[in-house]
Amino acid sequence: MRLKLNRTALRSAVLTAALASALPTAAQQPATPPVPDNGGFDVDQLFAGTCGFCHADGGRAPGRGPQLMDSPRDDDFIRNRIKLGKQGAMPAFGESFSDAQIDEIIKHIRALKPR
Repeated sequence: MRLKLNRTALRSAVLTAALASALPTAAQQPATPPVPDNGGFDVDQLFAGTCGFCHADGGRAPGRGPQLMDSPRDDDFIRNRIKLGKQGAMPAFGESFSDAQIDEIIKHIRALKPR
């Protein structure tokens, strides 16, 4: 009986490892720690450190993710994408940023101009 339990545990561990390695890279990125909802929120720095990995040139050009400058998507779509993410493509940041901070991110996206 003990041997059977060990095999079951081993199979479970192997399956878990296989599934984890099959997930797209974006889904494996660690969650961004919550940003305090005070005056220390710098949207430019946020884009450079968090969003710029996928949204090239501060959101001005496509990269792993789409170009954000001049996005045809409405603010509600962008807000929901930031909060909920997109499976296999973009992590969810709804627990990392407050609604007010997400609104600041959207304002930043709308203000993007070519360099």
